[in-house]
Amino acid sequence: MARLKIAQGDITEFEGDAIVNAANNHLKLGAGVAGAILRKGGPSIQEECDRIGRIRVGEAAVTGAGNLPVRYVIHAAVLGDEPASLDTVRRATRNALEKAVELGLKTVAFPLLGTGVGGLPVREVARVMLEEFRKAPDTLEVTLYGYRPEDVEAIRSAL
Repeated sequence: MARLKIAQGDITEFEGDAIVNAANNHLKLGAGVAGAILRKGGPSIQEECDRIGRIRVGEAAVTGAGNLPVRYVIHAAVLGDEPASLDTVRRATRNALEKAVELGLKTVAFPLLGTGVGGLPVREVARVMLEEFRKAPDTLEVTLYGYRPEDVEAIRSAL
């Protein structure tokens, strides 16, 4: 089981190996977490996304992190050609974790996938994501970010 931390605030300030982007499957950085990543990380991240192109909902892709204090951004496609659901959150979380393991990462931060633009309930998303974190190897340290204090409380209650 991955070692788990909970944090409140802006995921783009995380210092570690990678952060996960709550992405659409066209890998267009727009609002929410993706917009913050674009603003703070710079245009090189979107340029890499454009070279990758479209992925399937539930899949994940990796780019560099531009100006962010991490090495990689793992783009977990939780919506796009299909709406966000607890199933797409589960698949996107699993695939993002697999990318982190493939890259040999030790620390990765996740936002609550699908709770912003996707409109999914925080507590249910946290429960699904925590189930997937439990399946990850203990060599990985995962920080789950809630942007607001009430998000962090929902994560804690899902534990």
